[in-house]
Amino acid sequence: MRTIWKGAISFGLVNIPVKLFPASENKSVKFNYLHRECNSPINYKKICPVCNKEVTQEEIVRGYEYEKGRFIILNEEDLENLPSATTKTVDIIDFVDLSEIDPIYFSKPYYLAPAEGGQKAYTLLRQAMAETKKIAIAKVTIRSAENLVCLRVYQNSLMMETMYYPEEIRSPQMLPELNINIDIHENEIKMANQLIKNLSGKFQPEKYKSNYREALLNLIESKVAGEQIKTPQTKETGNVVDLMEALKASLKATEEEKAPEKKTKRRKKAAT
Repeated sequence: MRTIWKGAISFGLVNIPVKLFPASENKSVKFNYLHRECNSPINYKKICPVCNKEVTQEEIVRGYEYEKGRFIILNEEDLENLPSATTKTVDIIDFVDLSEIDPIYFSKPYYLAPAEGGQKAYTLLRQAMAETKKIAIAKVTIRSAENLVCLRVYQNSLMMETMYYPEEIRSPQMLPELNINIDIHENEIKMANQLIKNLSGKFQPEKYKSNYREALLNLIESKVAGEQIKTPQTKETGNVVDLMEALKASLKATEEEKAPEKKTKRRKKAAT
């Protein structure tokens, strides 16, 4: 993996040299846009509407629109002179419990690996965080932006996850559709709770996959090979008219699925 940032974790008076690596990758199938007549890829150009000419990257500057149609220009020197103590450090602010953080705050994961001379301090911090079951809240500047991040132990590494600031999270109170008052019958909530219980299990990430991506890749391979494309039958889902009947049917289906598992568990217990 390619290093995208180098710096240090600031941990009290300890500095731990580290390197940053992406921890995830986008597996979405990418398409090029082609001209229908000749199948040539479409080019996109940056055109100035006033000068009516193509603009190169070197001619482009950052502008902030402070009033409609009026901009101030910010150059690289302006941004470099901004006061920031987190340009080259992951500055730890607090240690907290992971359970205290709502997942809505998490954005993108990265791996932190020790750089030269930082192996012992890195291992010490990772082990201490594992034993105390704490994660660290920190700040770091990457690509001219100061990020709120959390550091946590992931397998044998320290993972850094960028986070949204509170002001970046939209409130659900902005949705008028949620201003509802619905009466739920006691039996309905009991059955819903039982349905959740029937569908509960341990999180096994390896069992989840993108069926759409797999079907799309198969479609592409078939087209490349010139094979006749077969359209799979789709499962029809009608409108739920009676909530109680839907709950009963769901409970029955999940209980039937659970039955073989229960029998297997009973056999194992009997064998021991």
